[in-house]
Amino acid sequence: MEVGLEDVSNFDVLVVGAGPAGCATAIRCTQLGLKVVLIESKPFPRTHPGETLHPGVEPLLKQLGVLERVLEAGFLRHTGNWVQWSGAREFVRFGEDDSGVWLGFQAWRADFDAILLNQARAIGVKVIQPCYASHLLMDGCRVIGVETSLGTFRAAKIIDAGGGNHWLAQELGLEIQYHSPRLIAYYGYVTGECSARDIAPAIVADSYGWTWTAKVRCLRRATPTQLYQWTRLSFGTQKIPKDWLPNEFLGLKIFQRMRASDVSWRIVSQLAGSGYFIVGDAAMILDPTSSHGVLKAIMSGIWVSHSIASEFLGNLTELQAIEQYCLWIHNWFQHDVKNLTKLYANLPNPPFWI
Repeated sequence: MEVGLEDVSNFDVLVVGAGPAGCATAIRCTQLGLKVVLIESKPFPRTHPGETLHPGVEPLLKQLGVLERVLEAGFLRHTGNWVQWSGAREFVRFGEDDSGVWLGFQAWRADFDAILLNQARAIGVKVIQPCYASHLLMDGCRVIGVETSLGTFRAAKIIDAGGGNHWLAQELGLEIQYHSPRLIAYYGYVTGECSARDIAPAIVADSYGWTWTAKVRCLRRATPTQLYQWTRLSFGTQKIPKDWLPNEFLGLKIFQRMRASDVSWRIVSQLAGSGYFIVGDAAMILDPTSSHGVLKAIMSGIWVSHSIASEFLGNLTELQAIEQYCLWIHNWFQHDVKNLTKLYANLPNPPFWI
């Protein structure tokens, strides 16, 4: 164990991964009176694609105590997205109510993640970073801890919020159920000026897939330079050229090399069990057209937090907490798969698995 670390065997919850799902779990568990340790393998800030957040995330951010800081962060705001799918391009608004027009966020993820992690620290979460989780510690069929690069940590509940590598599922040998062929989303960043993207993001489908483009930041230099992000998902298996850019970004300067992410539709078969829960992308993944990735991650973390607190108070048995969470996530996943299937079926050339 690293010198100076307190005994971590007296914690109620150990969270692996400090993304939105992990931080939401850690924050809400602490707010509910539980002692939490959060480990993260990578130092911050870390590279991550920009994220479009639906206005519906605001009540969740308020519950976590970070809404004011998110509002003060200077993230770009927009009233909706441009969509061109099977017909003419149209602007799809988020909506409005008596308080006014709803505004989404184009969050810069390094800053957004830091806001959540700083809140976790501020309210008493023990954050250990960098700290790499290597193996689970078991007592029979029960998960009781994690062996890490800094020693063995124990807690009553272990939460995998480590993302799409499905670390805990791999450790336990849990089935990962696939509902699509292998899908790879490529993404990158460019700088310059593209006035068409300064108002709102856009998603445009074609015969081979779809392209997402968005302004994500204004870089403050000698002259204002805009930072844009693009994401491309092709339904075929062929890789796109490393210097590929959407037509609207041709002539702009490549800011960061193209990267790839596995967005195959998949879900872990057993999302909770004796001593563990799986949240966020570690639980389920759909391609970005399903939308609301961060919203889903935060919601899963909050749900698990309330389940654990209810179990500790004796209001739920462990089996009830497991069954309710698994049913909720699996139903949510099936609903999204059904909607995505309908969406892709409306394309002029639907992908072969639809």
